[in-house]
Amino acid sequence: MKLAFTKMNGLGNDFMVVEWPVDRPPPTPELVRRWADRRLGVGFDQLLLIGDARPADGDASYQIFNADGGEVEQCGNGARCLARFLAPRFGSELTLVSPAGAVAARVVSSEQVSVDLGVPDFRPAALPFLTPEQRDRYRLEIAGRAVEFGAVSMGNPHVVIPVDSVETAPVGILGPEFQRHPSFPQSVNVGFLQRENERSIRLRVYERGAGETLACGTGAAAAVAVGRSWGQLGADVAVSLPGGVLMVSWPGPGAPLWQTGPTTAVYEGYIEL
Repeated sequence: MKLAFTKMNGLGNDFMVVEWPVDRPPPTPELVRRWADRRLGVGFDQLLLIGDARPADGDASYQIFNADGGEVEQCGNGARCLARFLAPRFGSELTLVSPAGAVAARVVSSEQVSVDLGVPDFRPAALPFLTPEQRDRYRLEIAGRAVEFGAVSMGNPHVVIPVDSVETAPVGILGPEFQRHPSFPQSVNVGFLQRENERSIRLRVYERGAGETLACGTGAAAAVAVGRSWGQLGADVAVSLPGGVLMVSWPGPGAPLWQTGPTTAVYEGYIEL
């Protein structure tokens, strides 16, 4: 059986988008890893599966699988790409439902798409993060050093580490160390935040199940939420990632966080299922 797919990306964070047959079980981790291989398969950071049935609380449902084959809860850039993919069918304003819940999306132009990623959840249990109490800043001994960080759930788990420079940040060292630390039983996405001013930051993200990516939508959201909780950022922030710039707007506690950025449909193809 040949399966149609569309290759898309948001700021270089790339996806294989598939409308999954209703009569088939989800792909195995081995199949996802084979498709994710950049030499032998399609190559992607995440696989996005669109459900066949329309959910009661939205226009379409979707599942997210990282390149390592593991299923995850949410993906900001993925949600934006799906909104653009589905807009011809459902209109420029639509609701997408992931395992983390419903996401409102708005196709602003032929390229720019905004998504409502919900209210940032700083409760450690929401990640989950095994720690005695909720705090604005935490500290753990990681890779032989004391590392200070913030923690938040954007429907998926994130820690955010302040750094003087993203160029020299030990992304490849601290990222894997945090992900296998016993304090994060379901692993964690790790962001490295360089503040430029209250309206501009630079960010690198080591993603759970994918490694460092060119951009991470929920990582950008988490960085702004944590930076704002520290009193260092304003309500509207430009987040510069290796793949480009995302705009993040968050008025503050109790309010939803919106994110806007470009999406690109690269090509369409078929793959043997």
